[in-house]
Amino acid sequence: MKSTNLSGSNSVYQPSEDSFLFVDFLKEYISKLSKSKRLTIRYLDMGTGSGILAETAHKSGIIKHNIFAADINPQAIEHMKSRGFNAIETDLFSKINKSEKFNIITFNAPYLPEDKYDKQKDTSGGKKGDEASIKFLKKARLHLEKDGVIFLLISSHTPQDKINKFGPKIVARKKIFFEELLILEFR
Repeated sequence: MKSTNLSGSNSVYQPSEDSFLFVDFLKEYISKLSKSKRLTIRYLDMGTGSGILAETAHKSGIIKHNIFAADINPQAIEHMKSRGFNAIETDLFSKINKSEKFNIITFNAPYLPEDKYDKQKDTSGGKKGDEASIKFLKKARLHLEKDGVIFLLISSHTPQDKINKFGPKIVARKKIFFEELLILEFR
C-alpha cells in the first residue's frame, strides 16, 4: 500500500490494488442486500487508513451514523472524523467496547512480513506477516452480530496455516505481480 501525507507529519494509507479489490467486492456484497437491511447494518472498517472502505459502505447505502472506522494511526482517525464518520484510534479491538456488535466487519490487514526497513504496526503484518490478521480474528467474532460476517484481505505471501483454523471461505481473489490478493469470509 502506498502512504501519503494527509495532514501532519505521519502518513495515512492511500488506496492501492488491494484497496480497489476490496472496494469492488464490498460494493457488490452490499448491493445484494435489501434496502431495508442496508439501513440497519452496523459496519466496522478496521484499519480504515484513507477510509475508502467506509466511504464505499456509505455510498452503497449504509447509514453514515452506523459506520465505524478504527485505526492505530491518529492521522487516519482525524481524517475520518473530518469526513463525518465515527472513528476511534485503537490497536485493533483494544479500545472498542466489548458490548459493541457489528453486522459487517472488514479489515484490509497489513499482510506482509516486516523487514529491516518497515517495522511499523500499521504497515507490516508482523514478523511472518500473519500476526496482525490472527490477532484480529481472535477478537473479531466477539464483536459480530449473530448473523454477521467478517471479511479479511490478505496476500498469498501471508502464512495461512493459522488463519485457516478460523474456517475462512475465499470470496474474492486477484493476481497482481508476484502475489495473489485474497478476501476471506468468516462467519
